Amino acid sequence: MKTALTIAGSDSSGGAGIQADLKAMTLNGVFAMSAITALTAQNTTGVTDIMDVSPEFLNAELDAIFTDIYPDAIKIGMVSDKELIIAIAEKLVAYDAKNIVLDPVMVATSGAKLLKDDAIATLKEKLIPLADLITPNIPEAEILANTKIVDDEDMEMAAQKIYQDFGVNVLLKGGHAINDANDFLLVDGKEIWINGNRIDNDNTHGTGCTLSSAIAANLAKGKSLEEAVRLAKKYLEGALKDGLDLGKGSGPMNHAFDIKDEYKK
Repeated sequence: MKTALTIAGSDSSGGAGIQADLKAMTLNGVFAMSAITALTAQNTTGVTDIMDVSPEFLNAELDAIFTDIYPDAIKIGMVSDKELIIAIAEKLVAYDAKNIVLDPVMVATSGAKLLKDDAIATLKEKLIPLADLITPNIPEAEILANTKIVDDEDMEMAAQKIYQDFGVNVLLKGGHAINDANDFLLVDGKEIWINGNRIDNDNTHGTGCTLSSAIAANLAKGKSLEEAVRLAKKYLEGALKDGLDLGKGSGPMNHAFDIKDEYKK
């Protein structure tokens, strides 16, 4: 069985973070492992508290994983602290990690910055160049490319700038703010539009986590980068179409929408 590792924060409500990552990886056919960067107290209405782990503890988590069950792919989610970013980068290099998918979580849906400027600078310098693919949304791509994005042409130009500046493949997620969930993929200089279906569902908590984890799972199974993205996007659409409705805010998706019924009864 192929294996995948998520390096991210915990979401106590189970809709995003490592909880979403583990579900998505499992449902996409790989054995999922986690290295937790932070504990969060959150639910569908927001985050009330965050407690980062120490760099020493994160190092111990990563050593424990890489020296025993070596991951075939890695997904990295939100890492809010500069020293934790450095620790991750050093371990990825030391263990010659493969198939790294980085979801550069820097901006909340509300537009608020989630990372301090020094953490963003360290992410750019240390971690993004190690990734095989990064999956920014529009606000995050605007920061990375230092440009405003208002249409499809802007998406293409921003992805090209990120690709050139950091030497990393880019999946720039469009979403309803720009188009009907059409994403722009730039792989080794090849431009690919991956069209999506607009799904009428306000419960979208954890979509970014889920997509990047599904991509990592597909890479672990040996899929090409383009195929991994297409399959992951199809999986995400299925989870959204299921119509799960939990919580008082923007709720989670049903990651297990395609699971067999035998053990659910």
